[in-house]
Amino acid sequence: MSLVRDILWESSSSDDENYNDLPNSRKKKVYQPRVNRFLKWNEQEFLDRFRISKGLARALASHLAPLLQTRTMKNFAVTPEQQIIMALEFYACGSFQRCIGDAAGVHKSTVCRIIHRVSRAIAGLRTDWIAMPKNIEEMETEAKKFYEICAFPKVIGTIDCTHIPIKSPGGADAETYRNRKQVFSLNVQVITNAEMYITNIVARWPGSCHDSHIFNSSVIKGRLEDGEFDGFWLLGDKGYANKPYLLTPLRNPVTEAEKLYNESHIRTRNIVERSFGCWKKRFPAVSWKLRTNTARAQCAIVAMAVLYNICKKLRDPMPTCYDSDNESSDSDDNDLTSAYVSQHDEHNRNMLINTYFDRLH
Repeated sequence: MSLVRDILWESSSSDDENYNDLPNSRKKKVYQPRVNRFLKWNEQEFLDRFRISKGLARALASHLAPLLQTRTMKNFAVTPEQQIIMALEFYACGSFQRCIGDAAGVHKSTVCRIIHRVSRAIAGLRTDWIAMPKNIEEMETEAKKFYEICAFPKVIGTIDCTHIPIKSPGGADAETYRNRKQVFSLNVQVITNAEMYITNIVARWPGSCHDSHIFNSSVIKGRLEDGEFDGFWLLGDKGYANKPYLLTPLRNPVTEAEKLYNESHIRTRNIVERSFGCWKKRFPAVSWKLRTNTARAQCAIVAMAVLYNICKKLRDPMPTCYDSDNESSDSDDNDLTSAYVSQHDEHNRNMLINTYFDRLH
C-alpha cells in the first residue's frame, strides 16, 4: 500500500503546482523546438515523406508567401515553408493533426488552421492548373493525343468518379456520406486528358450519390450541352447515360464493329483509371482517409489535384514509398436503364460505329 500511496503522491505533484494554485492563473506558453526538415532529410527521404521534391516545396512556399505570411514574427510565428511542410505531411498520410503538430512543434489547433489555409491557397491556383481545352486548336490537339492511344476519334477527355474516404461528418445527414462499401466518403468526379492531367474536378458530393447524378448536376454538363465543345466528346463508363457529348460502351456488342468500338472505348477510357492510380500514389491521403471536417476535406482534395498537375508539368520525381491495400477502381459502374435514352442520345454512337469502326475491322 505504501507503493500505491507514493505513486498517487507523485502523480498529483507537478513542477508548476504552485503556479496552478494561483487564482485566475493562465497556463504558461510553451514553445516546442522546431526542426528544419529541409535540412533533416536528404532529397529522397524528403520526397518519400512529403510527396514532392525540396525544390518544388520551396518554390511553392515562395509563391504562396503573400497568402501565408503572418503579420508579425513575434511569438515564434510559423513561416510559410513550415506551413507548406505541415500541409504536405497531411496530404501524404491524412494523419491525425496532433501527430503532425508533435512533429512540427505546434499545437494541433494551429495545424488545423494551417492545413486549411494552405489548402485554400493551393486550391486558389486551380484556374491556372485545372482547365478543359479553351479553343478549337486545343481541342483538336487533345483529340489527336487520344486518337494515338487506340484510334478513338474526337475525344477531349475521360470521365469517372472515385471515392475519397473521410471521417464521419456527424449530424442528421451523416449517413448520406456512407457509400455502398459502408465507408464515409466523398464521391469525386474527375475528367482527365490524354496525358493524365486532371482537367476538371467536382469534390462536393456525398459518397452515396451516383456518378450520373453528380455529372447531371455539374457545371461541365451545362458547358457540354451549350455546345462549347461541339464536335467532340467525353468517354465514360456504364455508370453514365449515353449522350451526344458523352459516349459509353455498349452493354451487349454483337457485330464486329460494335466489339471494336467497345475495345477502343475501354482502352482509351482507361486513362482516367490510371490517373487515379498516379494521383493516389502521389498523395496517399486521397486513398486512405482525410481526418478533417467535410468542408476542409473538399478544399484539400482540390489542392491535391492542383499539386498533382503541378508535379506532372514540372516532372517532379514520383515517390518510391507507397503502401495501399486498395488500388482498384471504386467508382459506381452500374448500368443505367436504357428506357430513358432517346434516339437523339444514341445517334452519335450509332453513327460512329456504322461509319467509322465498321470500316476498321
